[in-house]
Amino acid sequence: MSKNKWPSVEEKLILIEKWMRDGLTEEQVCKNLGISVFTINAYKKKYPELVKVLKKGREIAITEVENALFKRALGITYEETKVSIRDVDGVQVKFTEKTTKYQPPDVAACSILLKNKDKERGWSDNPQKLELERQMFAFHKEMERLKLYGDENN
Repeated sequence: MSKNKWPSVEEKLILIEKWMRDGLTEEQVCKNLGISVFTINAYKKKYPELVKVLKKGREIAITEVENALFKRALGITYEETKVSIRDVDGVQVKFTEKTTKYQPPDVAACSILLKNKDKERGWSDNPQKLELERQMFAFHKEMERLKLYGDENN
């Protein structure tokens, strides 16, 4: 019978959340913890606090990516700092040069955001498919209603 490694995993819950926030996969987290994927899946069923930190870390990472994509879609002004060392009268002097730069909006980022965040207004690669999915949803909803309440017209 193998030794339960949960106590050593439990003491690393904050670290696990950080790893997920940094973009590691569950498999990479397992490797860092020295456990198998099978073990972490068993722990997820048994210890809800593990599921919570995995989910929270993943959600933070996704939010950060969404925010970066949003900035890219709108365009962004940022400050770039360059440090150089120059010889001035035989003495090396460190110069810092700050430049304000502008990254224009990225059409691809706009498209990705709209397709994922505003499907209701028809942003899709395939608007016909979107309409068909809406009709299928309405159909299935009506079928469920009929199963529950029957046809009231008969």
